[in-house]
Amino acid sequence: MERLDGNRPIPKAYRGGIVALGNFDGFHAGHQAVVGRAIALAKAKGVPALVATFDPHPVRHFKPDAAPFRLTTLDQRQRLFEGAGADAMVVLSFGAELASVSAEGFITDWLIGHLGVTGVVTGEDFTFGKARGGNVAVLAERGAVLGLSCEAVSPVTDGEVISSSRIREALQSGDCETAAKLLTRPFAVEGIVQHGDKNGRKLGFPTANVDMADYLRPRYGIYAVKGRLPDGRVLKGAANLGIRPQFDPPKELLEPHFFDFAEDLYGQMIAVEFHHFIRPEAKFDGLDALMVQMAKDCDKARELLA
Repeated sequence: MERLDGNRPIPKAYRGGIVALGNFDGFHAGHQAVVGRAIALAKAKGVPALVATFDPHPVRHFKPDAAPFRLTTLDQRQRLFEGAGADAMVVLSFGAELASVSAEGFITDWLIGHLGVTGVVTGEDFTFGKARGGNVAVLAERGAVLGLSCEAVSPVTDGEVISSSRIREALQSGDCETAAKLLTRPFAVEGIVQHGDKNGRKLGFPTANVDMADYLRPRYGIYAVKGRLPDGRVLKGAANLGIRPQFDPPKELLEPHFFDFAEDLYGQMIAVEFHHFIRPEAKFDGLDALMVQMAKDCDKARELLA
C-alpha cells in the first residue's frame, strides 16, 4: 500500500478517488465505519479508495507541550488502513502552512487540487480549515457546487459514542479490556528493542526494553502482554511500564519479559500488546522481595493470558 504526501499533488493513478478524511488515531470502531464507507463507495464506482490522516496531529502544532497522546504510529495506521481495503494512505502534514489554510482553500486547493478526489466521507463532527471554519455542512454545500460528493457517517456507539478520548481514559485507568473492545484489538506499542541496564537479566527476568516515544502513557504498572515479532511469532509475557522505582535514577521504559524465550531481540522492531493490568508500580524492601513479586506477576500474567 502506497503512502502519499497530501501536501502536494498526488500521482495521477490515485486521482478521482473517494477519500475518508479524519485523524483516525487509534482507528477504532467509529473510524472503521468511516473508512469502510469510503472504501465501499470507491469500490462501487471503480475509483481509488484513499484514507487521509494528519501527522503530526493538529494538537501537536497548537499545543506543542501537550503530553504524549498518540494511540498509533503512522506505520501502524498504514497497515490498519491496508487491512481495511484502502488503496493508499494520504498523509497531511499539519504545520503552519495547513493551519493557516481557510476552509474554502482546504476544499479547493487540498481536496480537489492536491488529492483530486471526487468524494469525501468523514465523521459528523469533523472540522477543518483555519479556526475550524469548516464542517460537514460547509463541505456538502461547497462540494455540491464544485462536483465533490460529501457523506457524513454517524458515530458508532456501545451505549456511548466510541471515541479516542474514551480509549485514552480507559488506558490511563489501566482498563485494557475496555480499550481493546473500543479499538477492536489490544492497544499496542511498537518500538525498537534497545539496550538497557540489564537489571531484569540480573534478576532472572530479562526484558526487551522499548521507548514509549509519542504514545499515550497507560497507567504505570505491571501488565499481562503479548509481543509480536518481525517474523510473525507471538510471545506471551509480563511487562513493567513506568519509571522503575526500585532503581536509580528513575527512567521511563516499557519492559516486557517474554516467557520461555531467550533469543536476542536488540535492534528489532516489536509490538507489545497490553491485555490486562495486574498491579501498580511499587518499591520493595530489597531485590529479593522484588524477585518474589516478579515471579508472582509472571504467574498471574500466564493465568490471564491462558
